[in-house]
Amino acid sequence: MDTDARIMNQIETDLGLNVPFVKGQQIPVKNCWHFSTDGNAVDAMFLDETDFCAGMNRILPLVQRHGITILAFSLMDTHVHFILYGAFDLCNRFIHDYVKQTSWAISHRHGDRHKFRSVPINHQVIDTDRYLKTAICYVIKNAPVGGIPFNAYDYPWSSGALYFRSAGYWTSPNWSHIKKDVSTTTQEKVLFPGEYVDYHLVEKIFKTHKSFNFFMCVSKENDVEERGGSISHLSMPIQEMRQHKTETCEELFGVNSIRTLTMAQRLHLAKVLKSRYNSSSKQLARLCGLVYKEVSDKI
Repeated sequence: MDTDARIMNQIETDLGLNVPFVKGQQIPVKNCWHFSTDGNAVDAMFLDETDFCAGMNRILPLVQRHGITILAFSLMDTHVHFILYGAFDLCNRFIHDYVKQTSWAISHRHGDRHKFRSVPINHQVIDTDRYLKTAICYVIKNAPVGGIPFNAYDYPWSSGALYFRSAGYWTSPNWSHIKKDVSTTTQEKVLFPGEYVDYHLVEKIFKTHKSFNFFMCVSKENDVEERGGSISHLSMPIQEMRQHKTETCEELFGVNSIRTLTMAQRLHLAKVLKSRYNSSSKQLARLCGLVYKEVSDKI
């Protein structure tokens, strides 16, 4: 057996792809992980479309450096999700390097230094085929569940558009979008995520598009939250809430940033935003620089 065949056999064994399907029986899975950053720790990881473009394009070099496999991912404006296959230490280095490079990029472009120095990075062990399918769909659905005005298959900063697509038809994702960065007058093209996401392997995991659609429909956030995941219920997209926060901050305290506010003032700001816009406690804690667990019963 040659090297490539041995590697593929190991992957199929780890992911349970060579185990006969038995209805009602869960198949063990190895070396799969759900990594995410805490969306309540910062008010933003990606501030605009240029940040998202750069965030997409920094994935491929890190995949090549660490030799891991990405099954699914989603970049949200306050946090990220990755479903990874590989040795834990390599996957762990990948996500820490990704956050470190994102922090450097935000510092370089926006002057916000050390923004993600203390951002918690969480991981879950994915140990069964059913939970693997659930976690993949959870990540793909993160944007629309979070109130972002896209459906799960069309959110541009994720792998959602890759799976079970027919090339050459209108349903195929179009990654020819060019973003002009006015600050540098250069053109930046978003790399096709199929370069670094093994979507063909994901299709093997689900086996059929019907199975994929089934899990997209039945997977609930509680299925993941019970194991330490997180999806925020947002009553209004956070991009809009940032603008309302700035306006309300100026109205109440005469400043356009929360950096100089005391904890009491931040809590008051959160309460005012809650009454005006009916935002979730998680969203308000994130926007106002508060620790959700400490203030959830006070907002």
